[in-house]
Amino acid sequence: MTTPLTSSSSRFPWKYLIAGTAILILAYVGYTAFNSSSVEYTDLAKAEQLGKTVQIVGTWVKEQGSSYNAASNTFTFTIKDENGKEIPVELTGAKPNNFEIAISVVAKGRVENGVFRASSVLTKCPSKYEGKPADAMPKS
Repeated sequence: MTTPLTSSSSRFPWKYLIAGTAILILAYVGYTAFNSSSVEYTDLAKAEQLGKTVQIVGTWVKEQGSSYNAASNTFTFTIKDENGKEIPVELTGAKPNNFEIAISVVAKGRVENGVFRASSVLTKCPSKYEGKPADAMPKS
């Protein structure tokens, strides 16, 4: 006597295969999106070698000045990185807020033909919330 096959014993678990494949595809897309959007901090020497978008932390070289060209909408200045290397920076857009009083500058962009072409520049200003020296505090 033969036993009839039940429909549940011969079915392939397609829904698990499809769900697993979807999860793998989403994980891959998420990884590649994160990997391509991450921008590393580096110094100017390495930025020149990499040839990709990086972030440089440095200070504005005030002796070199800065200028804004309204016709081309570009702001230019010179940055000095933490190793003392200098490079001209060209930012498409207006001068960042509080640029003159900034204690450090973070420029995001890439080096092209000896110029750092910045897509954004952030300034770090001295904190107005720094504490007063202990002897300046009123005694209670």
